[in-house]
Amino acid sequence: MKRFILLSMVVFTLALTGCATTGSASPSEKRALVHSMESNTLSKLYTIKPDVKKQIANSAGYAVFDNANVNVVLASFGGGYGVIKNNLTGKSTYMNMGEAGLGLGLGVKDFNVVMVFHNQAALNRFIEHGWAFGGNADAAAKYKEKGGALVAEAIADQVTVYSLTESGLALQAVLKGTKFWVDSELN
Repeated sequence: MKRFILLSMVVFTLALTGCATTGSASPSEKRALVHSMESNTLSKLYTIKPDVKKQIANSAGYAVFDNANVNVVLASFGGGYGVIKNNLTGKSTYMNMGEAGLGLGLGVKDFNVVMVFHNQAALNRFIEHGWAFGGNADAAAKYKEKGGALVAEAIADQVTVYSLTESGLALQAVLKGTKFWVDSELN
């Protein structure tokens, strides 16, 4: 059991290191990296689901996150970064995320999440509280442009969430919690 916990912590640390914004970069360089990820993710999503572009334009705002997730038998860990854009004010809020869960799974997956906030209250609630709980079951096998993964879509509490797998190999059924928080360095 000690080996399992140690291995899980090593894998979790590697996942967070791999998905975090560059540690030695300046805040303006980090913000540019986040916006590049945002632009690339939205372009991919619009190619797959063109109707989302209009949905985002008519929304209170949206968020885009890059996340790496590692599943080791009964535990799931992940972390990442992203940005929320308030369509009413034009303001960007930079955020971080971390997640942990329990369930059956094995693999490593790099994916992006796009959240569309259908009203201002949902957007504000997310920035202020940032918690998300839920179950997740998926299968992904993708490297660069080869392979496949489902583009998942979920709607809850005036928020539509899209998940796009970038790369990885994972088979998982997990109950997890995700914490999103404002990045004090970039805001």
